[in-house]
Amino acid sequence: MISAKLSSKYQLCIPKFIRESLNLKACQQFTLVTMGKIIEMLPIRSVADSRGLLVDCGDYSSDDYRERATVHNLSVV
Repeated sequence: MISAKLSSKYQLCIPKFIRESLNLKACQQFTLVTMGKIIEMLPIRSVADSRGLLVDCGDYSSDDYRERATVHNLSVV
């Protein structure tokens, strides 16, 4: 288990090997989620960094979506 110390200014230092493995950068922002006594830090990624994230989600195209919506009488904007 890896530990970190909360400074007198309430700052945490993320160990170098974790920063490098997650490709974290200085001044990067995080979403903080609390669950009981657990704090989870989720890095906020830019849209550019998210490009290609859903590549392996199947062979869906917007044409298929529009066709299914038309069949089910749904309006597509």
